[in-house]
Amino acid sequence: MQAPRCVRTHAATTCRDQCHLSHIRIPFDPVCPSIGPESLLDQSSLIAQDSRISTPSTKHRMRNPNLNALRMFDAAARHLTFRAAAEELNLTQGAVAQQVRRLEADLGHRLFTRLPRGLALTDTGRRYHASVSEGLAIIDAATARLAPKRDRITLSVPPSLASKWLVPRLAAFHAAHPGIELRTVASEGLTDFARDAVNVAIRQGKAPEGNSFNHHQLAPLDLVAVASPTLVATLPQPKTIKEFSTLPLIEDGHAHWDLAFSRAKLTAPAPVLSFNQTTLALDAATQNQGIALAPRLLAQDALAAGTLTELWQLPTDPSTGFHVLWPDKRTSPPATKVVVDWLLSQASRGFAFDMS
Repeated sequence: MQAPRCVRTHAATTCRDQCHLSHIRIPFDPVCPSIGPESLLDQSSLIAQDSRISTPSTKHRMRNPNLNALRMFDAAARHLTFRAAAEELNLTQGAVAQQVRRLEADLGHRLFTRLPRGLALTDTGRRYHASVSEGLAIIDAATARLAPKRDRITLSVPPSLASKWLVPRLAAFHAAHPGIELRTVASEGLTDFARDAVNVAIRQGKAPEGNSFNHHQLAPLDLVAVASPTLVATLPQPKTIKEFSTLPLIEDGHAHWDLAFSRAKLTAPAPVLSFNQTTLALDAATQNQGIALAPRLLAQDALAAGTLTELWQLPTDPSTGFHVLWPDKRTSPPATKVVVDWLLSQASRGFAFDMS
């Protein structure tokens, strides 16, 4: 029996619908020009799920993505969540998600699979991210090479001086000298400028000797006995070192109390607290735990703020203090003079001087 044929008088849509219903796999019928190979269903296309985004037009024209969209895609690909990418870029999560969707639309490819908790890169997204991240790194490196080079100065400072005096002033230095990167190393040991790669050092003690480096006094030692205002209100007002023998004393690694009593030919009392760093002794004094004997340079900010009160000052020894040291000018970067002058000015003993 011969298969039924379409009637030529059918409308195109009616003919196509009827023929598909009666014989889905029918070959091309010359009697019905509306039916042909181009109208056959491609069943594999209905179930294949690739990264291609369907568009209304079969002639999708890819648009070049902008740099911001690529940076958002890169961040999302590294973190695999829009939330973490937004936090890194200081943007909202919605803004990042929108830019990634727009990027996918411009490229005509899905880059991510959206999961209940986060994202997963598609195969296309993984390949694309490898190239994008490499390209962004090249752009960042090229931009960095255009930036003006900053002078780098390494400053070696005793830990307590760094904590109590230098660190609170660093913001002012960077504001005044943005072209200088000041790297701080906390150390009290002897400095070998060449071996330690140090440009400037501050050390406590007697004035250094030697012709291989320059030095200038930053501040005298000026040891002062300090305690919290609350504790001072409960204590007698001592006038001599002997009168401190019955008071709660805090000692540090420099043993200033012990040396002060020894110089007065007195036996030093046992301290109530002992620390290896002056900064810890000062912190304990601030917390009403006793009386610390420390250099004025380290205590001056707390004295000015009113968190410590000065009880007494040990007679000044002009041979001891804090000293700034730096190598011979022939091996010193030009920024060394700027740092040295700034340090001296901050200690209220500074003046511009000739390093030539």
